[in-house]
Amino acid sequence: MATTKSLFDSYRLGDITLSNRIVMAPLTRNRAVEGLVPSPLAVEYYGQRASAGLIITEATQVSDTAQGYQDTPGLFTEAQVEGWKRVTDAVHAKGGRIFVQLWHVGRVSHRSLQPGGAAPLAPSAIRAETKTYVNNGFAEVDAPRALTLEEIPGIVDDFRRASANAIRAGFDGVEIHGANGYLIDQFLRDGANQRTDAYGGSIENRTRFLKEVLAAVIGEIGANRTGIRLSPVTPANGLSDSNPQALFNHVLDVVESLHPVYVHMIEGATGGPRDIVPGFDFEALRTRYSGTWMVNNGYDKAMAEEAVAAGKADLVAFGKPFVSSPDAVERLRRGVAFNELDRDHLYGGGAKGYVDYPTLESAGA
Repeated sequence: MATTKSLFDSYRLGDITLSNRIVMAPLTRNRAVEGLVPSPLAVEYYGQRASAGLIITEATQVSDTAQGYQDTPGLFTEAQVEGWKRVTDAVHAKGGRIFVQLWHVGRVSHRSLQPGGAAPLAPSAIRAETKTYVNNGFAEVDAPRALTLEEIPGIVDDFRRASANAIRAGFDGVEIHGANGYLIDQFLRDGANQRTDAYGGSIENRTRFLKEVLAAVIGEIGANRTGIRLSPVTPANGLSDSNPQALFNHVLDVVESLHPVYVHMIEGATGGPRDIVPGFDFEALRTRYSGTWMVNNGYDKAMAEEAVAAGKADLVAFGKPFVSSPDAVERLRRGVAFNELDRDHLYGGGAKGYVDYPTLESAGA
């Protein structure tokens, strides 16, 4: 007789075992120090949250052109590798598991963050209708320039080298950020990609960059240490597509062919409505991929338990609950409310709103 799967059961992910099926989602906090190195506070921050079955770090730049927000960390220098090594050591010392999310923001950037004050890079020279966090406040992004055909292999290789650096830094694996309107997502969407070469036009061509990045990372560190995050219908960062169902049906076929260890699927608008595109068939995507399926966006305990018990998901990612409650796993287990979120200190700053949230134990609960 089959045993009902629980959110709190251990789970085998590739070559590692997670203590539960609860994942800490990637959460940008804008607290890197000089050289885009994770701060000493980051060691404490991630260590506090090591009871998650898996931590996925804040999005981390693969190169100096990949940055789009103030004080976000990188993984392309030795100092950054050493900074992250202190983080992974702290998480592993508490029995946790941790992947780093690798990104290139593409057009979602500002000249002040780019080498030499250059224009941000993108599939096409189409400005995003969005803002970024720079100079301690929010500002309109700058107009990008289109990547040349000759430049694209170098960006792919930046992801490969960053993944190798991730393993040197002690990470259990990497998550490729293919979601939320950043560079990989920009290549996918016909609203941002109007190229006429091998990377534009047809769905197959627009998926080429994702396929090359995924293949390069898997070739470097192995499929069992590589995940990918996707957001088929989110309008984040001004992104749009004329036929997201057909596009992501093909994307999942490509992903299945390379078979990374997991797909991290954002259902609906990131941090917003789950039904933003009524009728979009996420189950059609699920059936195209045979590996670990992680879901995200607006899950509470009841929804997460149902998804796991029914086999709709293997892992469930929670975002803001892990910001305000380092012991989010224990709170979910007991059915206790999360701490109130300090929204004034989400982005940038120091310890306040970062490592000073109480746990049930510290509060004597």
